[in-house]
Amino acid sequence: MPKVEFLFDFGSPNAYLSHLVIPDIEKRQGAKFEYLPVLLGGVFKLTNNRSPAETNAGIRNKPEYQKLETERFIKQHGITRFQSNPFFPVNTLAIMRGAVAARKIGIFERYVDEVYRHMWAEPRKLDDPAVLRAALVESALPADRLFELAQDQEVKDALLAETQRAVDRGTFGSPTFFVDDEIYFGKDRLRDVEEAIARKK
Repeated sequence: MPKVEFLFDFGSPNAYLSHLVIPDIEKRQGAKFEYLPVLLGGVFKLTNNRSPAETNAGIRNKPEYQKLETERFIKQHGITRFQSNPFFPVNTLAIMRGAVAARKIGIFERYVDEVYRHMWAEPRKLDDPAVLRAALVESALPADRLFELAQDQEVKDALLAETQRAVDRGTFGSPTFFVDDEIYFGKDRLRDVEEAIARKK
């Protein structure tokens, strides 16, 4: 079975939509996606890239088309739990460090599910520490421990290292996927990712 990796940042709605589709691919292919947290702001800085919100500003028709493509993706996959976050863009530094901290204490998968829920299914302003703490408590996650660990230098360094490694491998945004050493970018490449998994099994 090939190694399949999903490089994500909670701030990307397309990464969230991918997160909702990945379980079906895992079931069909018998594969397991490894989730790797990266800091999208760091990726942009290291690659001289900018967010679509910035690059699409003032361009006629392109934002409308991308919205249409998102609506098609949602319909195609029967997605019902997605809303635009009214606080977007959200600074994701704290919640991405939280993801690294959650992995450290063995609650990574639940943390990812819950933070994604609070970002894109029931949107909140997760770069507000009080809002984030309340969301974690509501999700029965150890908010105090996660906040504490997120300030640990080892956790900070781990997120920076993973972000640098992602860029060194060819990443320039999120969501990015790797099937062994083959890179794929964007939720619309998930079909190609699945085909690559099937070929390599």
